[in-house]
This record gives sequence, C-alpha cells and structure tokens, in this order.
Amino acid sequence: MYLRFWSRRVLPWCLASALGCGLPWVALADDLVEQATTLVRQGQGVQAFHLLDPHEATRAGDPAFDAAMGDAAHAAGQYTRAIMARERLLAAQPGSLAAQVALGQSLQAVGDRRGVLALPSAAQALLIPVDAGHTLDQFLYSYDHAKAGGRSSLKGYVELGVGHDSNANAAPVVGELQSPVPGTPPWALLPEAQATSGSYVLAQAGLRGRAVINSRWSVVGTALAATRHYAGQVDRFDHTALDGALGMAWRAERHEVIVSGQGSYYALDGSRLRTMGGVLGEWIYRIDGFRQWGSFLQVLEVRYPGQELRNVRRSVLGTSYSHLFRGGSSAYAGLYGGREQPKASGADPLGHRLFGLRVGGQWPLAPQWAAFASADWEHRRYGGQDPFFTVTRTDRQAQVLLGLSWTPSPGWRVTPQWQFTRNASSLPITDYERRVFSILVRREF
Repeated sequence: MYLRFWSRRVLPWCLASALGCGLPWVALADDLVEQATTLVRQGQGVQAFHLLDPHEATRAGDPAFDAAMGDAAHAAGQYTRAIMARERLLAAQPGSLAAQVALGQSLQAVGDRRGVLALPSAAQALLIPVDAGHTLDQFLYSYDHAKAGGRSSLKGYVELGVGHDSNANAAPVVGELQSPVPGTPPWALLPEAQATSGSYVLAQAGLRGRAVINSRWSVVGTALAATRHYAGQVDRFDHTALDGALGMAWRAERHEVIVSGQGSYYALDGSRLRTMGGVLGEWIYRIDGFRQWGSFLQVLEVRYPGQELRNVRRSVLGTSYSHLFRGGSSAYAGLYGGREQPKASGADPLGHRLFGLRVGGQWPLAPQWAAFASADWEHRRYGGQDPFFTVTRTDRQAQVLLGLSWTPSPGWRVTPQWQFTRNASSLPITDYERRVFSILVRREF
C-alpha cells in the first residue's frame, strides 16, 4: 500500500521538481557554449578556453561542448587539449567531415603526421589550403618526407630551367675605374673584366633522407648536383657545383640536434675553382607544428687550388625563426655572423668579418598558386688595406628575390622568379649590380 501511494503521489512530484530545476541549468550550459563560440569568432581564444576549462570534467562527451572546447583550445594554442576534445567529438559523430578536419588541424599543430594520415582522404585534402610544395620547405629544407610518418625516408627532385643573367661574372658595370694615384688617368677595364650578360640553361638534382635507428637517433644526409651553361662567348662562365653532407641526428620531444660533415666542389669553365669541407652543427626547437626555431654553427675550410694565398677558414653562427600560418602563408627571419680567416700569414686583406639578416615569406593565391619573396643583407669588413687601391674593403650586399610557384599536378612545380643583387663596395672592382630572371621546372619524388 505504501509503495503504491509513493509511486502514484510522490514520484511524479519529484520528477517534475527535478526537471524544473534542470531546465535553467540546460539553458545556462547552452549560453556557455554560445558565449565561448562568440569569443573564438572575435579572436579571443584564450578567454574562451578559460571560460570552458572549469566545465570540461562535467560536460565532456556533450558534442556541442566538445566542439566549442576544441575550437577554443586550438585558438588558444592548447593543441593537446584541442585534440582530446575533438577526438571525443569525432567519437560521437564518426561520419562528420567537419569533425575530422578539425581534429586534423590540431594534429598538424603538434606535428603528428601519422595521425593526419590516418584520417580519411577527403579530410586530408581539406587540411592543406595549398599544394604540399607550398610550405616552409620552399625555404627551410627538412630531411623527412611528408608521408614518412616518422619512418626512414628519402626524397628528391630534378630541375631544369632557363634564364638570363645581366652580370654573369659579378663585375663592375662601368668601363673605367678611378685611379687610386692622384693625377693619373682612370684605369680602363679589359672587355672580359666588365659586366657580361647572357642567357643560360641549368640542370640540377638533389636528394635528402633520414635513416631511422630508433626513436631518438637517425642518420641524415644530403646530396646536390647543379650545372649552368651560358650561350655563346659567355660560356667561359659555365659552372658546376657538387655538395654533400652526412651526419647524425638526435631527437627528444621538441628538440633535435644534428651534427654533420660537409663537402663542396665548384668548377668554373671546366676547371676546379674552389673546394670546401667542414662541420655543421644544428639545433632545432619545434614549438608546435606551425612554429620553430633553428640555430647553427658552421666551420668550413675553403681552398682555392693554385691560389693558396686565398685559402680561408669560414666560421658562421646564426639563428632563425619560421612560422606557418593557419591560412597557408609562411614566413621566416634570421640573423647570422662570423668571419673568414686567411690561412696564410700577411693575407689579412683577403679575410673579413661578416654579419647578415634574412627574411622571407610565401602566400597562397589559389589552390595551385603561391607567391614568395625573400630579402638578404650582409655586411663584410675586410682585415686590411687592398694593396692596389689602398683602401680597406667594406661590402654591403643586398639581395631581393620575387617569384611565383605553380603546381599543375602533384609532384610538379613551375617557378618563374626574379632576383636582384646590389653589392655596394668601397673597392671599385667589387662594386656591382646583377639581375637574374629564370623559369624553373621541378619534378619532386
């Protein structure tokens, strides 16, 4: 009798009271999600994250809350928390393309390529606003193939191009130089010592790879071969370059340290002009999948066969910061300094101290098009007076590069570009300007 009375009289009132008390809470919860969403849209991701953070323990699993929490955490740079929220959302909505893309964005932010590759191909296609070639790899070269997923990998390219060089020999653009001896006539330059323009064809190929030993250690290496051939009588400036490096890399969390040996060979008009050999040390700190710092120390022995007086030891220390923006644009900036110290005694005028700055960026224009630009500036002060011009050489060299990148199909890249170099030197013979326009076609694999 008592149970029948309780079920008929008391229980309905209890349920009604519970529902009546719960309705304001549901409305409050919806207001919470809406407020956080508005903050994210206004660019206040940190405030949205702090608003939702205290409620995650009680509301985790609610798709509306998880969607808002994922967006707020991602906008605030809390990528691990964004991944957790977006994984819950995808578990609740396994067929949602929007949820897959959102999770992929957070996985990209922490550099989890394997996780991205595990997503459906439709989601992967929407994650990349431009072709895979339009990334920081245009400027900063990684040893890893994009699809390696942390495994051993090898990537390379072959490239052909044509161009025009306004000053193939980096010579003065004037035919006479002011004599350093007062009261004497100007010095007339021989035709072959003056600026010479010409058209050219070039071919080059490169390989970069990593052989993984375990989760921390790997062997890394690069190889590059390039040749340029000028038309007509300008062919005396044909040159060939070979470069290679082999080293060990150690990874831990966001850090990577690489130490490698380097070698280089440069030939002009079929004759060896210069060789280099030395060591390069690098430290890379990846803040997340979008940002990284890189620092390096390079020590090279530079040798000129038959001109031992010019042999120097080149030591350069530098650092750089690079950023890949969510819209697909990328930018980098760096600075460096060092010296070239002559090996021979009494050759101080051939050595110099240097420091420089570098900036660059790339901007997507369409799914297959991007524009890029870079600017470099370097100051060099030499160690003594030039014996012929009786002045201490100082160079201020500026270089600007502008170009477009077109990827007509995966693995192919066409790059028209224009480069301007101005070396303002206190030594007349090394003061010059140079303009180079080229069109390059690259096949990557």
